[in-house]
Amino acid sequence: MRLILLGPPGAGKGTQAARLVAKYGIVQLSTGDMLRAAVSAGTPLGVQAKEIMNRGDLVPDRLVIDLIDQRIDAPDAAPGFILDGFPRTVAQAEALDALLEKKNMRLDAVVELVIDESELLSRVENRVRETLRAGGAARADDNPESLKIRLEAYRKQTAPVSAYYACKGALKQVDGMEPIETVGQAIDRAIAA
Repeated sequence: MRLILLGPPGAGKGTQAARLVAKYGIVQLSTGDMLRAAVSAGTPLGVQAKEIMNRGDLVPDRLVIDLIDQRIDAPDAAPGFILDGFPRTVAQAEALDALLEKKNMRLDAVVELVIDESELLSRVENRVRETLRAGGAARADDNPESLKIRLEAYRKQTAPVSAYYACKGALKQVDGMEPIETVGQAIDRAIAA
């Protein structure tokens, strides 16, 4: 099973990805985690990425696609994967489609968690309270100012990815404002459809 989870910051993608990983025995592929691992391991792609990141620049799409290309060939990704944080732009979605086509693979579903932005801030504030209550550390970007910036970036860059996959007939939308279990069941139904 090969999936993409889309949705704005705070929509619950990480929570749902963890549930899908456990349920289907697939891996969650986060481009941020993959980049950090490649840099840490000193792989050729990691060395290139480190030089770019040290300059303060964004890692170019081609390098990220090469990283994904290598990662989905790993044995643990054979049963399938969930892409988390990728694609962020239509250009990345097109590059991903070309990569998968080259490998004779296809996406089984693109699931978008649709949320009410006006209620999102209270959800993020609740997540911070629960994390702190459990003894964890809150994410640095879990605050009203950062959330507004992240939402604006999502609207400009990533929201068009939904339209791209909708035009291809691959997009399944799920109400991300429901309780976690209800959202999970809706995702399962969307995948099965």
